[in-house]
Amino acid sequence: MSDKRPAPFLIADARALDFLNSVATPVDTPVEWIESGQDLLSWLAAAGFISPSVRAGFQKSAVPGELDAVAAQARALREWFRSFVQKHKGHALRQDTAKEIEPLNRVLARDEAFGQIIALGRGRRRAQSEFTWRFERRWRSPDALLLPIATAMADLICGEDFTQVKACERSPCTLLFVDRTRGHARRWCSMAICGNRAKQASHRERRRRLMSGRQGG
Repeated sequence: MSDKRPAPFLIADARALDFLNSVATPVDTPVEWIESGQDLLSWLAAAGFISPSVRAGFQKSAVPGELDAVAAQARALREWFRSFVQKHKGHALRQDTAKEIEPLNRVLARDEAFGQIIALGRGRRRAQSEFTWRFERRWRSPDALLLPIATAMADLICGEDFTQVKACERSPCTLLFVDRTRGHARRWCSMAICGNRAKQASHRERRRRLMSGRQGG
């Protein structure tokens, strides 16, 4: 990814929303983190969707233009899912939304995931077993890079309360997140980004009103 871009914003507390935030306006200028196939690999690795070895394998084996084509598919999937989230965020999902997610199910149907039993490392052993169950994936082609994204979207639909899916309240920020705070009071994508700016703007407005009141008196 371009050195001019900031690191990806992984602040959503949900991997599917982090993916939607791979294009965003965190300050004033829109930023696109997935302009190319190499960008897609970099973003997926940074977000933990793929391992460094999977990234290196595709960088070595993909033919010219192949990864760029998958990046275009990823952007299309992202914008389709953004429409779904924007439509339903803040409300409980109903069963009659099932038809809307058929495009996602078609992507998920391509998966070649399988399970493996692995031994737990030192310090991670549990009383009931020395082993754990881990899912792996056969990465037969670059198109498979869409599968962990689609799985994250399915996890959001099936495992999250959509009433707590929110957008940052500070305009023009477009970042989305799941509100996991006590009392569900989260308003900003990040206190370090928009929260502080909102506080500063509120402070300036109070000071302006105070000065206007003094001058009027």
